[in-house]
Amino acid sequence: MTAARIHLVRHGEVHNPGRVLYERMPGYRLSEDGRRMARAAAHYVHSLERPVSTLVCSPLERTRESAEPFTELFGLEPQADERVIEPWNAFAGKVMRRAVFRPWNWHLLIRPSLPSWGEPYASIIARMREAMDELWHERSDDVVIVSHQAPIWITHLSVAGLPLRHDPRTRRCALSSVTSFERAGDVWREVGYAEPASTHGAVDVGAV
Repeated sequence: MTAARIHLVRHGEVHNPGRVLYERMPGYRLSEDGRRMARAAAHYVHSLERPVSTLVCSPLERTRESAEPFTELFGLEPQADERVIEPWNAFAGKVMRRAVFRPWNWHLLIRPSLPSWGEPYASIIARMREAMDELWHERSDDVVIVSHQAPIWITHLSVAGLPLRHDPRTRRCALSSVTSFERAGDVWREVGYAEPASTHGAVDVGAV
């Protein structure tokens, strides 16, 4: 028994008036626009008219809230999974555009290929692949995983065979976007990317 397709869905906009990197910090919930974005993502997946039997989310507030519209549309209770959580990083709680100019933070930027400021890319890939592989082999319908920008984008790079080192500002992973994958044998391939939610004017500074 294998799944048909796995959809990695990014959470919606977070209420973040201070524009800090919120990482895994508690208390960062969706804004009203973020809730609208999450609904748009759920309606998009529903519009594909594919059976979805499993809903998984990161344990953080913003992903649990972004999973709620999927519960309403598909009647599924989300399963929290630490393996799809936001990576940790040393800039948590800081405003990035200021932090990079502070000399005492420069040592955190010396190895962007790792990256030196947070969880290694290899670690992120390992836990995301473990979660996806397990769900693929245990389910027969589509699976929705509500996660975060960095894990989704780094999964994309890995599946595409691209270098993991990158500029976070160049990620193609908008708020409430849907990146879909299938697997043939042991090989994953990306089969779709959609941005169903309007994100014009959104605050999107929470990821490194």
